[in-house]
Amino acid sequence: MAKRIVESFVDDIDGSDAEGTTTFALDGTTYEIDLSGPNREKLEKALAPFITKARAVRAPRGGRGRRAAAAGSARGLSREKSAEIRKWARDHGLPVSERGRIAATVVKQYEAAH
Repeated sequence: MAKRIVESFVDDIDGSDAEGTTTFALDGTTYEIDLSGPNREKLEKALAPFITKARAVRAPRGGRGRRAAAAGSARGLSREKSAEIRKWARDHGLPVSERGRIAATVVKQYEAAH
């Protein structure tokens, strides 16, 4: 018996299909929200006047265990591995962006299938 598990992103604002998860931070708290393309554009447009005047700050490096955590996340993927996962996700009807972070759920599904 074959089983196909399909996971879809739903826009947290309006319930439409989301293209992925957007992460942003304010006052030391990091937030994630699943957004469609149009709603992500609205967020970017709303934040643009502030971002253009702000300074980019890198997150402080973590102590012990950081490498192990990153190795299991999308951030720890090589360019080739990311391309392979993106192709696999598209072939299986999963939402994945052309660039940027690959959702951890997509990476987990890829790893479970391989």
